[in-house]
Amino acid sequence: MIAARTLRGLGGILVALLLWQAVVGSGLASFDYLPSPAAIAASIPELVNDRGVVGETLHTLGATLLGWGIAVAIGLSLGALLGFSSIARAWGLASVELLRPVPAVALVPAAMLLFGFSIETELVVIVIPTIWPVLVSTMRGIMAVPDRLEDVAHVLRLGRVETVVKVLIPAAAPAVLVGCRLGMTTALVLAVVAEMIGNPEGIGYAVVREAQALHPDLMFAYVLIAGMLGVLLNAGLVGIARIILPGVFNRPSAVESVP
Repeated sequence: MIAARTLRGLGGILVALLLWQAVVGSGLASFDYLPSPAAIAASIPELVNDRGVVGETLHTLGATLLGWGIAVAIGLSLGALLGFSSIARAWGLASVELLRPVPAVALVPAAMLLFGFSIETELVVIVIPTIWPVLVSTMRGIMAVPDRLEDVAHVLRLGRVETVVKVLIPAAAPAVLVGCRLGMTTALVLAVVAEMIGNPEGIGYAVVREAQALHPDLMFAYVLIAGMLGVLLNAGLVGIARIILPGVFNRPSAVESVP
């Protein structure tokens, strides 16, 4: 079922590309710097052979994974604390709701004042906004676990630690995966944004560089690479989740319900 849905999604992308090609090729679009999909595809060999696309992609990938990993560690810890403790929610939830709406771009000037044009600036922009989807999903997932599961654990005479590890965490795992996948997407987007304005490295800087050089075909090729990187990261995360908790994520509903 998942494969069929993926194929339908790819079919939709193919139709969009064909329409784009038809509009540009027929002259209906009068934009000077809007290349056709064919022109973008033709630029990819030049990108691979003559430019440092591998290093730029690896930089963005590394920054994304590092920032996401830090954010997940913080988000899971704080989310679990808020989910399990009503006292922590009473004292800490207002602070979360106050900080969560802060736009990621607003962090760039402060980060640049502290760290300059560096990977540290990029990580600040990535980590702080990525924490919130992980934290909120973890907290909500734990709070949504039915009380009857704790009753079952009590009947089985499980200790508190065993109840958390064997009952509560698996029950909350699908919601945690939602937060981690949203966080992964957020981390990649913010990595590209930070590279555009706060750290002249990676795919984001390459997009700006090619735009300034009036190479729209190469610019869109880099955008395509960023999109494919997001697809691969998402697929890898789901695959790892299925390996770690096969009893939870091998059920179709557990994975298909995640956006």
